[in-house]
Formats: sequence, C-alpha cells, structure tokens
Amino acid sequence: MPELPEVETTRRGLKPHLEGRRIKTAVVRCRALRQPVPRNLPQLVAGATVHAIGRRGKYLLFDCGHGTLIVHLGMSGRLWLVDATTRPERHDHLDLVMAGGAVVRLRDPRRFGLVLWRKGDVLSHPLLKNIGPEPLGAEFDAAWLYRETRGRSAAIKQALMDSHLIAGIGNIYANEALFRAGINPKTPARRIGLARYAVLVEKIRETLEFAIGAGGSSLRDYVGGDGQAGSFQSKFMVYDRGGAPCFSCREPVRAFVQGQRSTYYCPRCQR
Repeated sequence: MPELPEVETTRRGLKPHLEGRRIKTAVVRCRALRQPVPRNLPQLVAGATVHAIGRRGKYLLFDCGHGTLIVHLGMSGRLWLVDATTRPERHDHLDLVMAGGAVVRLRDPRRFGLVLWRKGDVLSHPLLKNIGPEPLGAEFDAAWLYRETRGRSAAIKQALMDSHLIAGIGNIYANEALFRAGINPKTPARRIGLARYAVLVEKIRETLEFAIGAGGSSLRDYVGGDGQAGSFQSKFMVYDRGGAPCFSCREPVRAFVQGQRSTYYCPRCQR
C-alpha cells in the first residue's frame, strides 16, 4: 500500500507539471472505486486551474479554486504522467487531461482508491478532519506524542499506524523507524518514556525523509508521478527481512503478525 513517502513523492513529481495549469477534462472509465467517482466529475474539473497540489496523510489534494479533487491511491494505485497518445490499460480507471496535452492517469488494480470532489473547506471532509498531525510537521514532537499515548495500551507499532494519532505512517515505515529507534514493536505505547519518544520522533522523521529522497518504495505497482520507481526498498533494515541477519548485530530478524500486518524487528537491537 502506498504510504506517506510514496504519496509525497507522487505529489512532488506532479507539482511542476500541474500547478498553474488548466484541466481540459476528466475521462472516467470506471466509477466503481472504494466510493463511486462522481458522475459529473468531468464537468466539475473542466476548465479549472490547479492552483496547488497538497497532501494530508495519504490523500492528495488538487486545489481547483472552486473545489478540491481528493485522490487516495488505495492498496495498489499509482498516479503518474503519461503522453496523450498512451493507450489506457485494463486497470487505468481515470485520466485528468490537461490543456497542454499532458495526461495524469490513475491505475488501481484492486479499485480500493478514491477520487472525490469537495466544495468548500477540504480539511472538513469526513475522511480528513480526524487525521492526526503530520509526522514531518512542527506539531509532531516528543512532548505531544508522549502526552497522547499515556492512555494507550496498544503496542507502539499499532499506535504509529493509527491515522487518528499520526498522519500517514504505514506498515513499512513504522517497522523501519522503530528499528532505528531501538524500540521493540510490541512495547505498549504508554510504557515508553519521554526520552525514548524524543529518539523515536527523530527516527520517524529521518526514515520518512530518507524514503522520500529515494522516491519511496516500489514493491509491486507503485511508481512516482514522473513514472519512475522508488528505491527505498533496497535500504530496508528490517522490513521483509525475516530470518535474515540484522545489519547491526547479525541476530536473525524476526517476523510475526501484529494487528493483521507483518511486523519485523531485531530482538537484540530493539528492546
């Protein structure tokens, strides 16, 4: 599933090609995503200028002035630029056709993504209004995280993946940040002290920024907005390395299922 670095990489890849440009129309080939694509989407976006492309958690926000196009990549989606002559394939469900000839294409084999329209304050949308602070933003710090986890008996890895607590940290980057911070993913969130949270916040930021710099992780379908695959998967310290030796101590990396997601950690380095 595309996580924050993949969505941010997509945003950055599309930004120079879309911001300040006019949308000619939208071509909707399949409305049956996680929620139906609005029937009148072509009419809503036709002639609109993309003033800015933002991101909230794992949602891309295309500010069109009179409304905002909300896009979520779901479990297997990609959003990237193609030439206008590129024929759509089976799972290419939607195109944004720009006035200059560029086409932004959404491919979503599992159809678990979203393409929605919001008039007015987009951050008041039900999908966005309860998302926690951005992990790369100023509001997210050790004092805040310590305070917000005092009543949480859930394991720290599951807490990090709760979008109501923190925006956009998915399974890959929760595993990787906890390894870098030396924290066992099974540790109850409320048992972690302020000093360890200071380290964890630093390592979350470091991991996400490193991943964004590498273009995200391309494990299956994901490519960035420019059509290029990410390379962070070659930098994984523990994720998807069950049984392999830890890069730090050579102890075998352990794998188990936690909250229906795969968890990887080093039992020696993470206490």
